[in-house]
Amino acid sequence: MELKRIIPCLDVKDGQVVKGTQFVSLRELGDPVQMAKDYSQSGADELVVLDISATDEMRETRLDLVEKIKEVISIPLTVGGGIRSLTDIEAVLERGADKVSMSSAAINQPELINQAVEKYGASRVVIAIDAKKQGQGWRVMARGGKENTGLDAIEWAKEIEARGAGEILLTSMDRDGVKSGYDLSLTKTIVDTVDIPVIASGGVGSPSDFVDVFKQTDVSAALAASIFHDKSYKISEVKQLCRENGVNIREA
Repeated sequence: MELKRIIPCLDVKDGQVVKGTQFVSLRELGDPVQMAKDYSQSGADELVVLDISATDEMRETRLDLVEKIKEVISIPLTVGGGIRSLTDIEAVLERGADKVSMSSAAINQPELINQAVEKYGASRVVIAIDAKKQGQGWRVMARGGKENTGLDAIEWAKEIEARGAGEILLTSMDRDGVKSGYDLSLTKTIVDTVDIPVIASGGVGSPSDFVDVFKQTDVSAALAASIFHDKSYKISEVKQLCRENGVNIREA
């Protein structure tokens, strides 16, 4: 049986970890290298680092930061933000990232997914979907949630899988930073649509939200930021509650 994963996420802007609500109203929370080290030592299964302003500023991911973070952690590292080509992907992987996450680049040039999978393998290619409720469905947002692409999130998830990507990082923009729990409807819909692993993101307010998403959907992992950054709860507490509720989860 699959062991579920708990993944903290560091959104980085101007060299600092930041967090907002629905991708805006950002506040600085600390040094990404130190926070990465703390999470690695406190039972996180993986770490996601997103350079959230890189795409908007038309620049590459900060490679020096990737290298510094990799030096202080012992868990898999996924890096995203500002990745627009195979050259960008190679540079991030060479600096120590285990996986690369793409969003806007994959939308703008879907063939990049195929190329990345062919060159680096499916397990190293994660495609992020930032989804926003619209009518009876969800639309894919790009450029840090600023642009409505018009793409249907379900159809895009199918295409991502068909192009060979190894994993989907699914964020509900409507729930991001709101702390009202994961969007279980969105998450279940996407998970039931594809066969590749899906990471749920957006909306965690308490450890019980992790239990809900693991029990009510078949996600492979659950990602969170605020709940851990604010030190409201520890990863060990989340894992303990999951185990008490019958979730097959990795040891802290």
